[in-house]
Amino acid sequence: MHPINHHPVIKFYNQHNIFGRTIGMSFELQEPGKVIYKMKVEQEVLAQPIAAHGGAIAALMDATLGVAALSVVCEDNMIVSTVELSTNFLKPALIGDELTGEAEMINRGRRLLYFEGKIRNQKGEIIAAGKGTFNAYPVEKAIASQSKR
Repeated sequence: MHPINHHPVIKFYNQHNIFGRTIGMSFELQEPGKVIYKMKVEQEVLAQPIAAHGGAIAALMDATLGVAALSVVCEDNMIVSTVELSTNFLKPALIGDELTGEAEMINRGRRLLYFEGKIRNQKGEIIAAGKGTFNAYPVEKAIASQSKR
């Protein structure tokens, strides 16, 4: 496991990503900018008797792209938020499918990062392709907003 998985900003994200845990998502960073994000399609994310809701797939895409972006800026004590997300659904994700999301950084500016990604099922079939833009900002802003609650 790459040491970046133990970075305090990554740990902060893991601690507060309740939604991701609720729908069964988990990840491992391979290196900064490269993440493997996984989710098994369980009954809780179904929209039809056998197929996942598009929102669950979009959530996996957002998480995949976002954590890849987060891993690029965490050394600068920054966190990211999604500015724009686009997901194209290419095949249904069926109950029992093991989904894997991977992302690639296309561009990094001073504050904005642009990533593209794919989600595949256990057969290697691409079930979704997406892109996202993320805003990097100091992690202190996220901590301060949490302490006001």
